[in-house]
Amino acid sequence: MRKVIMKIESGTKRTLRQAYDEHIRIRKVNGVTDRTIHSYNQAFKYFTAYIDEDTACHEITHDTIIGYIEHVQKNCNASNISINSYLRSIRTFLYYCMSQDYMSEFKIRQIKAEKPLKETYTEAELEKLLKKPNIKKCSFTEFRNWVMVCYLLGTGNRRTTVCNIKIGDLDFENDEIRLKKVKNKKPYTIPISPFLKKSLQEYLIHRKGTDDEYLFCSVYGGQLTADHFNTIIYKYNTSRGVIKTSLHLFRHTFAKTWILNGGDPFRLKTILGHNSMAMVNEYVNMYGSDLKKDFSKFNPLDNMECLKKSGTHIKM
Repeated sequence: MRKVIMKIESGTKRTLRQAYDEHIRIRKVNGVTDRTIHSYNQAFKYFTAYIDEDTACHEITHDTIIGYIEHVQKNCNASNISINSYLRSIRTFLYYCMSQDYMSEFKIRQIKAEKPLKETYTEAELEKLLKKPNIKKCSFTEFRNWVMVCYLLGTGNRRTTVCNIKIGDLDFENDEIRLKKVKNKKPYTIPISPFLKKSLQEYLIHRKGTDDEYLFCSVYGGQLTADHFNTIIYKYNTSRGVIKTSLHLFRHTFAKTWILNGGDPFRLKTILGHNSMAMVNEYVNMYGSDLKKDFSKFNPLDNMECLKKSGTHIKM
């Protein structure tokens, strides 16, 4: 889809509110998700709590941003990570204003913030979650939920992507899944692992349905909403004695396990649907203590035959 760009006459005065409404209108036309629009609205709300929305855009300077950061740090009890999240959203809006000559150009940089280690599911927790229910005794929803968990762990797909997969997107002949609803709006294809392929084929025997129907459906056959998906995972995990209930943890677990098993980071980038290596590099750097596992086993220095044969005593 061609991006819509509305260039307003240079020098036109706009208030923050007027410019923001323009910005949101264009973002919606260009297909930005409701979730992203919501994050923009939240960031604008916090920003205009510091400086009035009727302020003229040309009055906003780099000093305004510094003052806003200081205000949030002092009054909002927000972490630096949260502040950076607000900054990213408000920066998108202010850069739009600069592109329209509503204000002078200046750089908006994020503040330093140490990212916490992304939590993942442990092996013990995965054993509980992946234990296959007795298909002769369990309900359809229980079996569906088990297959959903297998799918999440076997692909690392995001929630929205999984909710929008249709039966026809599965290509068992070529062992592929076509992902059409993705965050970066660039559909792509990923492989199906043998275990996931077998599980999905067994699931479809009971699910039935046509190629145009959603793979993971509600009990009435309709599409699962994001909130419904969250509720399903919450109930499924807690019913199996797993306290962690975040759906996104499956994505983190997929990435971590891939890296620890020696998977190629460049392939991981493609499978997870990232535009750049930045997030993959974060995963690599994040699991520092886990990367120590079998370090000497794989470290080239400890596996050089010439070093193994060298003497252990030094002659003075």
